[in-house]
Amino acid sequence: MSLRASYTLFAPLYDAAVRRASRKLRADSLATLSVPRGAPVLIPGIGTGLDVPLLPRGPRYVGLDLTRAMLARVPRAGAGLTLVQGDAMRLPFRDASFDAVVLHLIVAVVPDPRRCLAEAARVTRPGGQLLVLDKFLRPGERAPVRRTLNALTRRLATRLDVVFESLLAEVGGLEIERDTPALAGGWIRSLVLRKLG
Repeated sequence: MSLRASYTLFAPLYDAAVRRASRKLRADSLATLSVPRGAPVLIPGIGTGLDVPLLPRGPRYVGLDLTRAMLARVPRAGAGLTLVQGDAMRLPFRDASFDAVVLHLIVAVVPDPRRCLAEAARVTRPGGQLLVLDKFLRPGERAPVRRTLNALTRRLATRLDVVFESLLAEVGGLEIERDTPALAGGWIRSLVLRKLG
């Protein structure tokens, strides 16, 4: 099953499954957003808009998602949010278009996490922020149960075998400013990255 098909099916259930568990994690991550008033901020994989009520006032937000079913559920209250249907692995924006990119529960969801991170870095201006919240293995972590389950979960909803440090090394041009264990013994991590240049 393709990612587009599975998330179209999950759209009506997504909030019930994810909202409560992720609300504080999302709020804590968004509290680190530091951009000037009116600055453009991209949210690839905005999903049903669970980040929207938590977004700091001031920036201009662009939310992108692969499926119309998810975008149809995004709350439209408040100004400063534009929605775009598109692929987080092929962002339809020019280089250095955004002061920040918010990657909440998307890097380990897409089929090619490296490409997702590389695209986010491409559209971020030099000196800009990338906020990453997702589940990542640590370098050298064996995690046999997660790696075994990954064969199934990667086809339906998310990958369980992504090592963030490997992605970072492959993409380059980003530095970690903050890496905080967020949940599940540090399996879910909240990271603040800065684009070099």
